[in-house]
Amino acid sequence: MEEIYGYIENIVFTESEKGFTVARLKEPTKKELTCIVGFMPSIQPGETIRCKGDWKIHPEYGQQFEVKSFDLQAPSDLIGIQKYLESGMIKGIGPVYAERIVKSFGTDTLDIIDRSPDRLLEVSGLGGKRVERIKECWLQQKAIRDVMIFLRGHGVSPSYAQKIYKKYADQSIDKVKSNPYQLAKEIHGIGFKSADAIAQNLGIPFDSPARIDAGIEHTLWELSNDGHVCYPQVDLIPEVEAILQVPKEAIEKRILALTERQELVRENDTIWVKPLYLTEVGIARELARLTQSPCRIRNVQCDKAIEWVQQKLHIELAPEQKIAVGLGVQEKVLVVTGGPGTGKSTITKAILSITEKISTRLVLAAPTGRAAKRMSEITGKKAFTIHSLLEIDFKTGKFKRNKENPFVCDLIIIDEASMIDTQLMNHLLKAIPTDARAIFIGDIDQLPSVGPGNVLKDIIQSERISVIQLKKIFRQAAGSMIISNAHRINQGEFPDLSYNPRGDFQFIEAENPEDVVKIVIDLVTTRLPKSHRFHRFDDIQVLCPMKRGLMGSENLNAMLQKEMNSSPTPLLRMGRCFHVGDKVMQIRNNYEKEVYNGDVGKIIEIDLTEQTLKVAFDGRLVPYDFIEIDELILAYAVSIHKYQGSECPCVIIPVHTSHFKMLFRNLLYTGLTRGKKRVIFVGTKKAIAIAIHNEEVLRRHTGLKNTVCQFLPPRVAAVPALVST
Repeated sequence: MEEIYGYIENIVFTESEKGFTVARLKEPTKKELTCIVGFMPSIQPGETIRCKGDWKIHPEYGQQFEVKSFDLQAPSDLIGIQKYLESGMIKGIGPVYAERIVKSFGTDTLDIIDRSPDRLLEVSGLGGKRVERIKECWLQQKAIRDVMIFLRGHGVSPSYAQKIYKKYADQSIDKVKSNPYQLAKEIHGIGFKSADAIAQNLGIPFDSPARIDAGIEHTLWELSNDGHVCYPQVDLIPEVEAILQVPKEAIEKRILALTERQELVRENDTIWVKPLYLTEVGIARELARLTQSPCRIRNVQCDKAIEWVQQKLHIELAPEQKIAVGLGVQEKVLVVTGGPGTGKSTITKAILSITEKISTRLVLAAPTGRAAKRMSEITGKKAFTIHSLLEIDFKTGKFKRNKENPFVCDLIIIDEASMIDTQLMNHLLKAIPTDARAIFIGDIDQLPSVGPGNVLKDIIQSERISVIQLKKIFRQAAGSMIISNAHRINQGEFPDLSYNPRGDFQFIEAENPEDVVKIVIDLVTTRLPKSHRFHRFDDIQVLCPMKRGLMGSENLNAMLQKEMNSSPTPLLRMGRCFHVGDKVMQIRNNYEKEVYNGDVGKIIEIDLTEQTLKVAFDGRLVPYDFIEIDELILAYAVSIHKYQGSECPCVIIPVHTSHFKMLFRNLLYTGLTRGKKRVIFVGTKKAIAIAIHNEEVLRRHTGLKNTVCQFLPPRVAAVPALVST
C-alpha cells in the first residue's frame, strides 16, 4: 500500500449509512487535486488527512486513490490551517476570520487557539463574545474528536460523535462503554447494529441476557416503524433470531423474563413493548370517558337546525349529509369517513354553523400544518395542528395539555384523522374535556398513519363508536377525473386513462425505467411550468411508491436537485447534500422547533461560520445546527406515505412494475388524492393493474379494536341504512 497526505479541498459525494466518500485532496507537492475514494465517515473540508491505500484507474473518472485506512491530523502549513478554520468546523470562525487569524499567528495558529485562546482578541474584529464561543467550540471539538477516535477504534462510524457528545457531554465515552445499546434508544440515527458492534468490541458476550433483551426490544420498536403496535410471538422470534443469531430457546427465555419484569406485555401470544400497550389502553379508556359522560352543549331540534343551516349556507344537503350533520349535533363522539368529493367539508361547515349558535368554544385541528391550513381555508376559522394544540413543555418534553389541563372547548373537530397514530391519539383524547363533543373526520381507505397503529379503522371496526360512512359523490366532484378515478381505484376498478386536454388527470405510458425518469424530470422542469404555469418548486410534487431504485425518491431527488438548484459549494454533512433554495422535508417530530414529520419547507440560508442553516416552513424560519440536518431530506420527490395529509396543485407519480413490492391499492389511491388541479401517472398499465388488484394491504398488528371492546359496550345503530355503529 502507498501513503498520501494533504488537506481535504472539498467533498464530492458522501453516503450517510456506511460513510463511503469521494473527496478531493490537496497534496503539498502537487498542483492538481487528488481524487480519493473509500469509507471515510465524518471527514470535512479543510481537515488534514493521511491515507493508506492503492491507486486505481476508474473507467469514467480516471485516476483515483482508493483509501484503505486513514488518520486525521492537525494541519501544519498555512494553507491547510486556514482551510481547516474556514471549513465551519469551529463556530464563530468563517473564511474572513480564518484569514485574519492565520495572518496574525501563522503556523502557530492552532497551538495558540489550544493553549492561549485569549490572544485571539489581538485579531481585528474578534470581540470577547465571539472569542468565548470559539474557545467553547474548540474544547467541544477536542472532546468530540476523542469520541470519534473511540468509535473508530471499535469499528463504528464516528459520524454521529457530535450527537453523542451533545447528549452525554463529558460522560460520552463512559456512557457508551457502560451500555452501548442505550445509543440505539437515545441517539437519532444510531441503530442497533452500530450499538451491537460497539458492544461486541467491548467484550459483551454474544449470548448475554443484556444483548438479547436489547435485541428483542429493538426488534419490536423497529416493527413499530412499520406500523405494528404489537407482534405475535411466533413471528417475533424469527425476526429477533435473524438479528441476534442466537438460538430461539434463548430468545423465548428472555421474553418470559421481560414479561415477568413487566418491561414487555404478553396477551394471547402477542407481545407489546409496554409504552405502546399503555397507549392502546389509554385510547380505549379515554373513549369510554368521553362517550359515557353528558355533553355540555345543549340539545337542538335536528330537523329545524338542518333546515336553518341549509338556508344560511345556501346549500341543499343530501340525505346522508343530513344524517351526518344530525349525528354531529347529537352524538358525544362521532367518526365521519368518506372519500374525496363525498361532502366531508360541507358537513364540517354545517356542524360548525349550528354549534356556534350555542357555544363559542369550538376547536379545529389536524395532524399536519398543511391539513390544518386547508381546514382553515374551508371553514374560515382558525385550525391548529394537534401538536401545537397539545403545547409541548420543553423542560419536561411532555405535553402541557392533558387530563389535568384539558383544552378549553365544547366541540373539537379533527380532520384527516386516519393519519393519527396510536401515541398521538392517546395524548389527544386525554386533553379533550369530559363534557366536550368530539368529531373525527377522515378517509379510512387512505394509507394508515406513518407512526404505529391503524387507529381510526380499529375504532370503527370495534363497533363501539357512532360512525357514518359517506359514499355518494356529488355532481361538482364527479366532473373531476382525479376524484372519479380515485373512487374507481378504491372499488378495485381500472381507472379511465383516456387523455382529455381539459381534464385534471393524465397517464403517460413508459415501459423503460430510464424513460420514466426522463419524463418525470422533463415534466417538473420544463413541460408543466410552460403548459400550465405551475411553479416548479411550489406547485409540483413528485410522489414515489419507494425510496430506493432508479425511480425511487432518493435518486429522483438527486437528479431534480441537479437540474433545478445546483451550486458550486453545497453543504455536505452526514450524507446530506444541500444548497440554498432546496426543497426539504422534516422526517421526525421535533417539538422544540415545532416542526413535525412530513412538514415541507425551503432552505433560505446556510451559514458555514455559525454552522447553521435556516428553513422556511409556511413562512416561519426554523434554524438547524449542522449536527441536526439528518432530520431533513430533499423533498423534490417524496414517498406517498410521507405526503399524507398534504396536497399540491400538481402531483406526478411514477408507477412501474419495478415497484411491485409497494404497489398497493390504498397507496395508489392516497397518491392520486393528493393532487388538487392535476395528477399525472408515468409508467405502465400493468403496474397500475397490480396495485389495484393488490388490496392485501401490509397488515398492521394492533390490539386497539379488542381493547376498545373491553372498555365500551356495543352500540345500536341510530339509522341502520346509512350509519354503521
